[in-house]
Amino acid sequence: MDYQSILDELLELLSSRQVVIRQEAMGGGGGGFCEVRNRQVFFLDCQASAMDCAIQAAKAVLKVVEDPEAIFLKPAVREFLDKVRQMD
Repeated sequence: MDYQSILDELLELLSSRQVVIRQEAMGGGGGGFCEVRNRQVFFLDCQASAMDCAIQAAKAVLKVVEDPEAIFLKPAVREFLDKVRQMD
């Protein structure tokens, strides 16, 4: 599974948790997660690589999903989340 496919899965998961996804040109950093007026928002940097965006999306998922082990994730996505968790 390539980084774009992983990113797509992570964005779908964030959306399913009522996180607003906004695509913005942010200079290539990958984006980030924040709360704006009591709403969770993930900014997706449309100037960043799919890998950088996937890393930032995975970090957001780890903040939003209390127990990723309790939900179904494709094996490649679960493995990617585990790698990102170890990076922090």
